[in-house]
Amino acid sequence: MPRFFGNKLKALGGDAKNSQLVRFGASRIVGGITLTTVPAAHSNGVNPAMLDGGLGALMKEAGLTAYVGPPTGYVVTFSNGLVAYLSGDTGVTAEQETVVARQYGAELVVLNIGGTFTTGPKEAAFVVNELIKPTSVIASHANEVATKDGEVIKGTKTDTFMKAATMPVHLPLSGKTMSFDSGGNCSAGC
Repeated sequence: MPRFFGNKLKALGGDAKNSQLVRFGASRIVGGITLTTVPAAHSNGVNPAMLDGGLGALMKEAGLTAYVGPPTGYVVTFSNGLVAYLSGDTGVTAEQETVVARQYGAELVVLNIGGTFTTGPKEAAFVVNELIKPTSVIASHANEVATKDGEVIKGTKTDTFMKAATMPVHLPLSGKTMSFDSGGNCSAGC
């Protein structure tokens, strides 16, 4: 993957060396932030349009995607000590408790709640309430219009998740930046 993404970066005018590999159980420090990969449960293919040459065309014609390795989530340790879990597209995994919660002690979780292809709102609430138990959560990948005029729309997946989670749930809103302290508490833009 580093070479694949490196070639894409280079084609867009970037530096191919900025594409770096991190394997499961390993970490890489980039700009004072530690990135650690953790397992996720999800299919992991790349659209044939991302592939150059004849192979991409043949795969597109056959209706196939290219396998690009196991799906991943990330544990990110920031310079202020905040440990955050970025779930990626995933279902419920045992590693959410053993690795994310017990090994790394994530206090902020960014968790997909969309259902069908990933955890739905009820499954996501189980993950945060029973497995990870973070201080705060940012709901992501809901696959719906969830807010109107900065308010959650009743009856949405987002509303269902927010009612089921036992800790503060923060929503990413356009044009708004949130900040979190080392304990996972939202300190600005909440």
